[in-house]
Amino acid sequence: MTRAFRAFDFARFGLNRLARRRPNLTAEQAFNQLRHAGRQLEEALLGQAVRQLGDGALVVVPPSGLHAVPWGLLPSLQGRVVSVAPSASTWLRARKSLNSSGDGGVVLVYGPGLAHAGEEVAQLADMYAGDGDVSVLGDGTADVAHVLATIDGARLVHIAAHGTFRADSPLFSALRMDDGPLTAYDLERLTCAPQRIVLSSCDSGRGATAGADELLGLVSALIPLGTIGLVASVVPVNDAAAVPLMAGLHRRLRRGASLAEALRDARQDLVREPAITACGWSFVALGAG
Repeated sequence: MTRAFRAFDFARFGLNRLARRRPNLTAEQAFNQLRHAGRQLEEALLGQAVRQLGDGALVVVPPSGLHAVPWGLLPSLQGRVVSVAPSASTWLRARKSLNSSGDGGVVLVYGPGLAHAGEEVAQLADMYAGDGDVSVLGDGTADVAHVLATIDGARLVHIAAHGTFRADSPLFSALRMDDGPLTAYDLERLTCAPQRIVLSSCDSGRGATAGADELLGLVSALIPLGTIGLVASVVPVNDAAAVPLMAGLHRRLRRGASLAEALRDARQDLVREPAITACGWSFVALGAG
């Protein structure tokens, strides 16, 4: 297990370096090191078991200390549909809700301080323009109260915003809205959680271990409320690189793909540029949606 954690830390470091475009290596050198980290991570986590996985969709229920593994980075999983669940029972509950299409609309939110968040949401707004009930919040209208009221009961929510993970107090992990942080505590006030959520935000898929094997964070606040699936990042992401990834993901969602299927296919269509490819590996699909 020590070997797995060491490979995990190295992979996270490599993704973070490409997201922030650190200058001590060329992008190609950093990318090659990241691919090597992916091979090491696969060997440490899966070993010979990788030969027994078949070629169908894969559901991973990792121990809490490995919940933020970037599974798409593992070579054998790069062409696979992979979902991550906190427990088998949680996944089964979400799976039973898949037949419900949801009565709410589509909500697209962008927070302040991200250079490309407005562009990202504008593209998605054009994409969903003919789909009926679509709400766009941002540039002064994305305050915490308004966002909570609008996403309550939504069919699909996309939030592009600065994300902050608080390891010391994970329920204060937050997404930055126009008037301040939207925390995990705030999300617990929802009366009806959105059915599907895409969090185009740094570290939005991370959580901190509590108790025997429980996780606390943004995602852990939503799944118990009834959200059946999320896409979120497990490391900091480059906001410019996220734009094509998110556009590709939503094109596939509109065609009926699950979140895990849409994420897999969107990654495969990305321009093969190190920062963009690494951005695709930085996101995971959680739940059964």
